[in-house]
Amino acid sequence: MPDLTLVMLGAGSSSRFNRRVKKQWLRIGDLPLWLFAAQNLQQHLPFARTIVTTSPDERFYAEKFSDAICFVEGGETRQASLKNALLHVNTPYVLVSDIARACIDQALLMRLLDAKESADIVVPYLNVVDTVVYEHQTIEREDVKLIQTPQLSKTEVLRKALETPIAYTDDSSAIKAIGGSVAYVLGNANAKKLTCQEDLASLACLMPPSSDHFTGYGFDVHAYEEGKVMMLGGVEVHPDIGFKAHSDGDVAIHALIDALLGAAGAGDIGELFPDNDLRYKNIDSKILLREVCSFLAKVGFTITHCDLTVMAEFPRLSGFKDPIRFCLADILGIAPVHVNVKATTTEKLGFVGRKEGVAVSATATLKYYDWKNR
Repeated sequence: MPDLTLVMLGAGSSSRFNRRVKKQWLRIGDLPLWLFAAQNLQQHLPFARTIVTTSPDERFYAEKFSDAICFVEGGETRQASLKNALLHVNTPYVLVSDIARACIDQALLMRLLDAKESADIVVPYLNVVDTVVYEHQTIEREDVKLIQTPQLSKTEVLRKALETPIAYTDDSSAIKAIGGSVAYVLGNANAKKLTCQEDLASLACLMPPSSDHFTGYGFDVHAYEEGKVMMLGGVEVHPDIGFKAHSDGDVAIHALIDALLGAAGAGDIGELFPDNDLRYKNIDSKILLREVCSFLAKVGFTITHCDLTVMAEFPRLSGFKDPIRFCLADILGIAPVHVNVKATTTEKLGFVGRKEGVAVSATATLKYYDWKNR
């Protein structure tokens, strides 16, 4: 049984990278960066367990990618996330790495492993080749080390070191602060941390995202309810006959949300917005759609097209199709021509034909965010 657990830290906000997409979710081929980075380490070393920290609102989606990884919700800081992860570590040693360091090679890992019994923590570093000035004074560059991850620690020592309100930027600083021993091994310039978009050009191990497109299908129905405004596709189409629903009942947006989530493999509207949650009581469905669009952008998708078919005997919708298209296009962030809305009856058949309610089917198409050509 291996005596080493891998912890991949990926719960950060990624604010320095891009306001639209989180670097953790950039696609490397078909893999999100966090999974690419984890698999890169797994192919070089045997681990008893792999733990990945994620932000709370992304954990459900990350879990859809693997049932062999333990996913843990991160905290407000790197240190808090690591403390959460350590609750699930049962091995004497733990290797802690940043998802943003995706190009780590086997030679670096072997140097860490070979030195694991020599100190409480083993740390990779790079030498400084330029002149170094600190507080207006030139200092000896031979005394300066650029610290990298992954760092290999004795688990119990690391746990003890993190029981402090002081925030440390890496594990070795925390262990050194409690008198623990630190061993340094030569790092690797290729193990550069992805911080800003400009860093992508220097990370040769990252292949561009797949050019595949993904299509999802959604379907929803709602019965009529008198005394309620009818909202359809974000547009008011009748003042006093609406839809019976927990939210505002916008059946078109609900079908579209399911189509978008389906294309991303992210479940359905009920998983994200349960109908027994009071936060969504009578909520404007446009708010829900904006949340879904924001989520899809964060996890690395671009919306390219959607198509809706509204099945209704009442009301007549010919005058509302264009307002719906323009409303949805604005929320989705795509051109109105890429939003298609069709309206039809069911020739008096079924519950729609009996004027008991409205049904809507929707399809949506996504592609990966193309970071390579940005």
